[in-house]
Amino acid sequence: MTHADFQAVSVHAPTAPALPLVCDSPHSGEQYPADFNAAASLAQLRQGEDTHVDALWSAAPALGATLIAAHFPRVYIDPNRTLRDLDPELLAEPWPEPLDPGEKTRLGKGLIWRRMDKATPIYDRKLTLAEVRHRIQAYYEPYHAALAQAIETAQRDFGAVWHLNLHSMPNDAYERLGRQSEHPLADFVLGDRDGTTCEPEFIALIETELRDRGYTVARNDPYKGVQLIAQIGQPALNRHSLQVEIRRPLYMDEATRERNAGFDSLRADLSQVLERVAQYVRSRMTAISSTK
Repeated sequence: MTHADFQAVSVHAPTAPALPLVCDSPHSGEQYPADFNAAASLAQLRQGEDTHVDALWSAAPALGATLIAAHFPRVYIDPNRTLRDLDPELLAEPWPEPLDPGEKTRLGKGLIWRRMDKATPIYDRKLTLAEVRHRIQAYYEPYHAALAQAIETAQRDFGAVWHLNLHSMPNDAYERLGRQSEHPLADFVLGDRDGTTCEPEFIALIETELRDRGYTVARNDPYKGVQLIAQIGQPALNRHSLQVEIRRPLYMDEATRERNAGFDSLRADLSQVLERVAQYVRSRMTAISSTK
């Protein structure tokens, strides 16, 4: 096992009676590994972070949920991509296994990012296979192992699991994705891969709770959810997974990454939403156990 040069992932266990509720923030990492050797500046690289997202949802353990957070940045390696979603243009040598790069990878944002945007390459070199393997073994695999253990423990102990995959999105998300939209970006985008990764009541509850607090909410536009919710969300097996994207200006300055005046009120609102989610999970557990 290759070791990271800092702790790759934190797992915050429930501090209240445990519920089968798992929250994970794969992109809020702010520690940059010593071997990154990027040509882009730190300020440019940080534009890829979902900075502070783990802190926004920090009430989760006190409500019985497990909260998992990455410490490494997604531009170094992205735990919300498959291992086959690797950009061959990034590599100094051919990758020995089959690759299946997606559309985001062609834009330079796959398993390992190649560029921040069209004008900003991340490297002035190709990466060796040893570098990529180190990133997988020391950062990606520990994150996936921690999340898988939390999901599997909940499923084993309760027979079901509800998972929130937590992110934030830039204010110019449509432009970055190369899309036109007739309406402004919503404050929250809930992604369930077009109704396939969680029960309808779960996404409806969170949408209602957010709207009741004055936020605008969209579903699957422009983000539907990527690898983690696709992998975890299997409603037929009582595994419910939902991606939650927050518009960054609600809580931080996108240029400096500093928390803004909205941070505390948003965190308070999300703590209340989590409380309602915990109540929902408890009621669903009662319903599930009564049908056994």
